[in-house]
Amino acid sequence: MYIAVFIQPFPWSFYTASVFIGIAAAVLWTAQGNCLTINSDEHTIGRNSGIFWALLQSSLFFGNLYIYFAWQGKTQISEHDRRTVFIALTVISLVGTVLFFLIRKPDPENVLGEEESCDDQDMEATESAQNNVTKAVDAFKKSLRLCITREMLLLSVTTAYTGLELTFFSGVYGTCIGAVNKFGTEEKSLIGLSGIFIGIGEILGGSLFGLLSKNSRFGRNPVVLLGTLVHFVAFYLIFLNMPGDAPIAPVEGTNSIAYIRPSKEVAILCSFLLGLGDSCFNTQLLSILGFLYSEDSAPAFAVFKFVQSICAAVAFFYSNYLLLHWQLLVMVIFGFFGTISFFAVEWDAAAIVARGSDYRSI
Repeated sequence: MYIAVFIQPFPWSFYTASVFIGIAAAVLWTAQGNCLTINSDEHTIGRNSGIFWALLQSSLFFGNLYIYFAWQGKTQISEHDRRTVFIALTVISLVGTVLFFLIRKPDPENVLGEEESCDDQDMEATESAQNNVTKAVDAFKKSLRLCITREMLLLSVTTAYTGLELTFFSGVYGTCIGAVNKFGTEEKSLIGLSGIFIGIGEILGGSLFGLLSKNSRFGRNPVVLLGTLVHFVAFYLIFLNMPGDAPIAPVEGTNSIAYIRPSKEVAILCSFLLGLGDSCFNTQLLSILGFLYSEDSAPAFAVFKFVQSICAAVAFFYSNYLLLHWQLLVMVIFGFFGTISFFAVEWDAAAIVARGSDYRSI
């Protein structure tokens, strides 16, 4: 519905659909995380998380690739061009929705955490007799109690960072590129090219970490550390390459210069690094949530999406007021502490699962 609104947009329909897409996204992400978990075991959750993320982010590549070539050289987007794109996207969305009904139900013996949750089968049978409203209330209460557990509090710092950097690479960075007049007449087309390379980084990271996860002896920490280093390098290059007033520049753009003359090649390289680093964090967060909360992953993924969405909204708010270097500083701080907190959970992950964790008592 949200995509279809853009075929013939009106203010009232746009804002109404925005509310519904926010509600639907929360439900969809929780369901996707739960589906990923119950169709995986402790040996395949890392691989499946990587494949899922690569497929999810492939839209960044193919969508921006079409826009880059179809709209290249255009300064004004006609109504026909707009309708063509959003009609196609609406059809693709409908096909994707229908495909949800074809997702298989796993055999009970293949569900991740089945051995650990066998003691809870009687309780689950009793809960199945409850009505849906009661189940929803119980799930909500369980999510609230889950928020204050040590593991989730630590992972929330990492999740908060993914929300901040999600806003940055999906909204702020493209705006910065389009606002730099020193890029010449190609400044607008560079936005699409930036999206393509963000997508390439996301797909490469998801595919690579998915394939390598089965053979990893060191757990998830090296991948998260790689993501941190990649992002910090990207932030440093953006700091050198982009003017500080780029995020808040007027419609006419900015003629300011940072510490080096704005380079298109560096800007596109940073796009790739932003996508690669994002895939590092998100694939490992999906993997560790599915590993730790295998018995009932829906509340865990609900908390994950809640924290990420709140931080993304906060980042969108301050991005209209803070200069670029302050926004980069905020992400560096959260990225550093988010990495440390993830390490702390990963080091204890095996022990937490071995003792059944405190999750059953929630």
